Amino acid sequence: MGSDSVVTGPSGASAPIAAARAGAAAQRDRPEGRQRLVLALDVDDMVLANRWASRLSPWFGVAKVGLELFSAAGPAAIGALVDGGYQVFVDLKIGDIPTTTRKAARVLGALGASYLTVHISAGPATLEAAVEGLAEGAERAGLEEPVTLGVTVLTSETDAPAELLRARVLDAQASGCRGVVCAAPDLGLVRQVAPELLTVVPGIRLPGAARHDHGRSATPAEALSAGADLLVIGRAVTEALSPEEAAAGILEGTGPASP
Repeated sequence: MGSDSVVTGPSGASAPIAAARAGAAAQRDRPEGRQRLVLALDVDDMVLANRWASRLSPWFGVAKVGLELFSAAGPAAIGALVDGGYQVFVDLKIGDIPTTTRKAARVLGALGASYLTVHISAGPATLEAAVEGLAEGAERAGLEEPVTLGVTVLTSETDAPAELLRARVLDAQASGCRGVVCAAPDLGLVRQVAPELLTVVPGIRLPGAARHDHGRSATPAEALSAGADLLVIGRAVTEALSPEEAAAGILEGTGPASP
C-alpha cells in the first residue's frame, strides 16, 4: 500500500475517523459493576443455562452464548437471556466472507445481541461487514447499538508473536470494532496500541484452579490490574464449591472500570 493510500472503515470512513468513532463509543460504554462480569454458559442445554443465569444474576450482568449453547438452542438462547435481564455476549467468532458475515451479524443484532465476536484474522473487509451488519440489525429492531469485538489470539495459543497481536489490534481499530478479546498477558500491548478499545478477557481462573485448555489464563485480580474491562467467567464459578460465594468475591473485587 502506497503512502497516499487511505484505509477505509465502516461507511467509507478513513481509518483514523473510524478509530475515533470507535474510541468515543467505547469510552462512553465502559461497563461498571456486574456489567463487567460475563457468565459463560458453556452448556448444551438451555434449561440448565437458564438455571445458571437465574442463580447467578445478582453478580453477572452479561451472559455468554458460545458455540455449544448456540448449537443446542439456536437463536432462541439470545432471546431467553435478554428476557432474563441480561446483556448477551454472542461468542460465535465469526470469520466468513464479508457478505455472509454482514447478513449473520444483522440477524444477531436484531435478536438483541449486545456483543458479537469476530475473528480479526478474517480480514478488515469481514470485520467492517460485521460492524455494519450488527449495527444495522439493532437499529432495525429499535435497539441500542451493539459492540463488535475482534478476537485477537485465542487463549489456547501460547506462542503468538507480539507483532501479530499488534497488527490484529490495529485491524480491529481501523475496521470500527469497539473492542477486542484478548488474553490477560496481552492487555499491556493492547492498551498501548488502542487504549480506547474495550478489552474482554476470557480464561479467568480463581487462584490455584486448573487452567483446563486456557494456556494463558489469569485470576480476576490479575486481569483487572492489567486493564481488563470485561471478564468472561465460567468454570471458575460454576465448578466452585459455592458458586454464589465465588461470584460475590469476584464482583466485590472488580472496583471501578479502567479509565
